[in-house]
Amino acid sequence: MADLSTDKIPVTVLTGYLGAGKTTLLNRILTENHGKRYAVIVNEFGEIGIDNDLVIGADEEVFEMNNGCVCCTVRGDLIRIMDGLVKRRGKFDAIIVETTGLADPAPVAQTFFIDEDVGSAARLDAVVTVADAKWLAERLKDAPEAKNQIAFADVILLNKADLVEAADLDRVEGLIRAINPYAKLHRTSRCAVPLDQVLDRNAFDLSRILDIEPDFLEEGHHHHHDDDMQSVSARIDGPVDPEKFMPWISNLTQVQGPDILRCKGIVAFPGEPQRFVFQGVHQILDGDLQGPWKDDEPRISRVVFIGRKLDADAIREEFLACKA
Repeated sequence: MADLSTDKIPVTVLTGYLGAGKTTLLNRILTENHGKRYAVIVNEFGEIGIDNDLVIGADEEVFEMNNGCVCCTVRGDLIRIMDGLVKRRGKFDAIIVETTGLADPAPVAQTFFIDEDVGSAARLDAVVTVADAKWLAERLKDAPEAKNQIAFADVILLNKADLVEAADLDRVEGLIRAINPYAKLHRTSRCAVPLDQVLDRNAFDLSRILDIEPDFLEEGHHHHHDDDMQSVSARIDGPVDPEKFMPWISNLTQVQGPDILRCKGIVAFPGEPQRFVFQGVHQILDGDLQGPWKDDEPRISRVVFIGRKLDADAIREEFLACKA
């Protein structure tokens, strides 16, 4: 399990189904006066998602834009592009990866764990999903990618909210919550959202998990509302035994990894002043001691799994068996 260092380059993965508004959000990020410089990676030039008048010198792989952003189009492998960007660190503050509308974000997220060079220089800050309030309900019926994008998200923009009646908006939000009860959700029109709600969230490394996921401590440890997507959570009011917990979480993700889109948690170890924070994408785990428990903070150990075909009762029972 790799070190989760805070001085790594933060990377935001921007996803969402075709037409949801990723381009609009990306243009906001690139043009607002925030004083930061972003490198942008798009995984198909045909889907570059930046207005033509913003894309200058597009035949170059990496170029500087008028507002100080660096843009690059992926004409090869994400790892190769990341390696090139790492060599230019200092010329930008963060990286944004925009996936195509038909993409599952998992392989993009996995890159930051699989490749040692990329993982040592960059950290996955958050997966941000833009959802179309008008059409999401239909896409959830016929597009597995749309469902994966919702399930995978740390932050969700329910966009085009101005085009939908209030009752329908509530219904769509209910569909989202049935798939992913834990993501931070914003209702937006034209992706108008304060950028600090989207960027530099530290959502994926969980150092601010209770800010990002205020429902984390609520009762109701098992949610299973959607036909094939589940979110399973469990908690122990106290520490876990690392000799039991570490083999269990490792084995669970190896055996059920293909069905686990995301897993994450914060656990206490006996006599350890720092919290152990872990996260995973399918079979890949990342975790480290991260930030001290506060003096008046109850040392509650809690885990979350989002995926398909999960045995919720077994997961909860096995986690509870790790209690110190």
